[in-house]
Amino acid sequence: MRQEFRFLSLLILTLSLIVIFCINISMGSVSIPFTSVLSTLFNLPTDSIIKEIILDFRLPKATTCVLAGAGLGAGGLMMQTFFRNPLAGPDVLGLSSGASLLVAFTILAQATLPAIGSSPWSVALAATFGALLVFILIILASQKLKDNSSLLIVGMMIAAFTSSMVSVLQFLSKADDLQSFMIWSLGSVGGTNWAEIRTLTFVIFVGLLITWFCVKPLNSWFLGENYAKSIGINLKRAKLWIVLSTSLMVGTITAFCGPIAFVGLAVPHLVKLIIPTHDHKILLPATVLGGSILLLLCDTLAQLPGSAQVLPLNAITSFIGAPVLIWVVIRNKRKFMI
Repeated sequence: MRQEFRFLSLLILTLSLIVIFCINISMGSVSIPFTSVLSTLFNLPTDSIIKEIILDFRLPKATTCVLAGAGLGAGGLMMQTFFRNPLAGPDVLGLSSGASLLVAFTILAQATLPAIGSSPWSVALAATFGALLVFILIILASQKLKDNSSLLIVGMMIAAFTSSMVSVLQFLSKADDLQSFMIWSLGSVGGTNWAEIRTLTFVIFVGLLITWFCVKPLNSWFLGENYAKSIGINLKRAKLWIVLSTSLMVGTITAFCGPIAFVGLAVPHLVKLIIPTHDHKILLPATVLGGSILLLLCDTLAQLPGSAQVLPLNAITSFIGAPVLIWVVIRNKRKFMI
């Protein structure tokens, strides 16, 4: 009976994702009928202008929401299990901060070094390289440190160091460059093209595939490192793959969408309310679906349906997510265990 309930929950999440995906495409400054959305998605005859709006603008944005939400949800689940800390998010290793530092340098140094920001891929490449540098530091630290708590502290200190460097660059920058960086730091899923989406799809697929093969170590890690060792889990190898998959997904998402707050932190807890289990074979697909749903919902609200104004994505994720997470903690104060 319990297995049937879990399967039914995953089915409901999947259907919810499909419905919210279509709603996200239909809503915006120009309202598009639901039937027109379905006609375009299934390549049926429809108005050419509406088809262009959907295929060139709204479908890439909605697809980016699905991919980014899936990666952040899975990354958050892994980090919370890996560190046995319910407040650990996918950016806890300092990857987003490393990406932000290189992006800050790329954007804020354009006045003195114009060639740095001349490429349309410059921001994405800078974010990727920044996350990669932090990833290398984390991997080196993970080989030296025996316990995960120390690795968590290293990640937090790297984030603090990079944040201080970003603050210095902001202080020395011009107003226009500073505004460009602030807009990037607020997060956005509306600036990706199909070439970038193909890259994002490939990386998220690889990251989730690695994560799926880490299900057994994650389940054993929940019961402690000693138990994991007793059943033959290679902790060093598992640690490497878990950090690698999280770094791949979070670094790439930050590169194309900016640092998106809250989603990876809250989704695992919200999913556990719907499906009360610690089995990562169930939790992993559920958090992937839940992350996509939450980011689609936040993006839909950020579009201010019927208006040309667009709110910062992080403002919506935090505005909705923080009260929800507080409610989850209070409602489950005795159960708020990873």
